[in-house]
Amino acid sequence: MKKVMVAEDESAIREFIVINLKRSGYDVTEAEDGAQALQLYDASGGDFDVVLLDIMMPEMDGITVCKELRKRSESVGIIMLTAKTEEMDKVTGLLVGADDYVTKPFSPAELMARVDSVYRRVAMVEKTGAASRDQIALGEFVLDLRSRTLTKGGRNIELTQVEFQIMEYFFQNPGAALARSQILQHVWGSSTGSAYYTEDKIVDVNIRRLRKKVEDDPSSPKHLMTIWGIGYKWVT
Repeated sequence: MKKVMVAEDESAIREFIVINLKRSGYDVTEAEDGAQALQLYDASGGDFDVVLLDIMMPEMDGITVCKELRKRSESVGIIMLTAKTEEMDKVTGLLVGADDYVTKPFSPAELMARVDSVYRRVAMVEKTGAASRDQIALGEFVLDLRSRTLTKGGRNIELTQVEFQIMEYFFQNPGAALARSQILQHVWGSSTGSAYYTEDKIVDVNIRRLRKKVEDDPSSPKHLMTIWGIGYKWVT
């Protein structure tokens, strides 16, 4: 069963989300605030595939919950629920480990597309090994496609599923300039004409996050290079 937790303090919005998730075959757990969400997560032993977090919640806000969840698991899918006015919170959410965000108000179709996309990414962990090679080695970095891990000089680098997919794309195309639109399509499965997916921010924020993990000096990267006006490339 596909298990999702919805943490949203506004009951009407939470009910709307829960109804649509259940209609799509998800087993849904509800939380009224951030503190309850974390308690339910811990009580379940982390038995959730995706967690939806409203940013502005009492007791504990969504950003704080996101940080705590990432301390517990790199694989759980996290989607932030934000308002249009919470632009900096969107970026902050992505930087602390969220996989995606949905801006209120949202349609059932948009909501389910995001949840389904993140769920597929999480479920992929159980189906690894289909690639033609189990490992890709570039310099001191080794990307293991079966265990979905990255090491640098033998040291493991913790990656979220989004970060792993981005790194996998770079490692499969070393030295190639990859446009932001290509990265969006590969990782988030963007569809042509989607206003959300024309935003470069989600790619840029994840690159910033990755640089902190893979570069010796993130302010002066040697591997994840910016190609101005296009996107990024990986240099060994």
